[in-house]
Amino acid sequence: MIFRVLLLFILIGVPSTTMVHAEGPLSAAFIRDHQLWIKKGDKEIQLTKNRYVNSPKWSYDGRFIAYIDGDKKGEKSNLFIYDTKEKENYQPYVRVETSNFKWSPIKNQLAYNDQGLLNVTKIKNGRPQGFENVSLGIGDFEWFPNGKAFIASSPSSLRPTGWGPIPLYRIPVDANLATDKMKLFYTIQTTEPDLFAISADYFKWSSDGKWVSFLAMPTASLSNDSNTLCVLSAQGERFQSIGKMLWYQDWMKWAFSANQLAYISGEGRFFVENKKTVIADMPTAKQQKEYTPKGYVDLDLEWFSPDQVIVARARENKEWKEGSVPTMFTALYAINIKTEDPNQISFPKKNELDEDPQVVGSHLTWLRKKSKDDQGDVWVKDGLSGQEQIWLKNVDSAPMFYTPK
Repeated sequence: MIFRVLLLFILIGVPSTTMVHAEGPLSAAFIRDHQLWIKKGDKEIQLTKNRYVNSPKWSYDGRFIAYIDGDKKGEKSNLFIYDTKEKENYQPYVRVETSNFKWSPIKNQLAYNDQGLLNVTKIKNGRPQGFENVSLGIGDFEWFPNGKAFIASSPSSLRPTGWGPIPLYRIPVDANLATDKMKLFYTIQTTEPDLFAISADYFKWSSDGKWVSFLAMPTASLSNDSNTLCVLSAQGERFQSIGKMLWYQDWMKWAFSANQLAYISGEGRFFVENKKTVIADMPTAKQQKEYTPKGYVDLDLEWFSPDQVIVARARENKEWKEGSVPTMFTALYAINIKTEDPNQISFPKKNELDEDPQVVGSHLTWLRKKSKDDQGDVWVKDGLSGQEQIWLKNVDSAPMFYTPK
């Protein structure tokens, strides 16, 4: 018994330097040569052939992966599901064309927007099959954290006097197109130049479900250069405009356990300057702090812990004015938001860049690629000081990790 206790203390005291000793093997869905693959631990399995896959998303319990079967021209966008239990790809209905689909946070039910019609899948023999109508006139949507309703936007309408307001609705999952069940949640009053927008997109809930963030987006050309980051309380009572940013939805993320919203602020579609990591504390969004030093730009971010934010950082390039847009060679930095000290934690070689940081348990992962390559390798380390190593080779984009709820 004494030997077992001593052995336990010894094992706890030995620091882990590889990615396999924290919470068990990592599981991820990823795209390689436009095909869907999964990896768990050290085993890779190809799931599709002769397709053009994008946007894989895990279901609530990890049994299913929904994805889009598209084409090079972007003219096809068919929804498919892979069943890891039955080991087969199938369509939830004869034909579903969408680019916007989301799993329920509480069960294996899939919601999707088909040209403004919001639908949810039925369940047949334990898996998503068939569909039911929910609502018409939908722009973007997200599940409420309880999985019983959606927050959804409807696009602004153009009137002789200009663009109208943007309505947000709370819509129960079983609304079935019944207009009396569609409840107005909040109306975004758009005014130029402070908040000009015609749609609300990319809804994200805070960890405690008390706030939802989203982008108020103007017309297509303008949205390439600037959008307004907004936050709304869960009861639709308190609305705040937070700041200006580009339309990359991964550039705004809530902390894991606090009502802190990190985002990359700045206007202008080119990455050469004016892209700064900012953290807004809710409910007083005026308490914002910038963490990007002068002469640098941050081009992606991820929370690692309550006090640490990971950013993909590069030096500014204000000298560029015209011609081919220069590649910004980013490396990963960890920012301690209390001390404001940055610490470089990845070291790509010349002509390489590190991007798409993701935190999975105690692991930090990222995509490393060369500037001219379409594919890259996924690197991983356990903690911020662990030994980094390649986990996936030759992937088209960053993987989608499965983390048990």
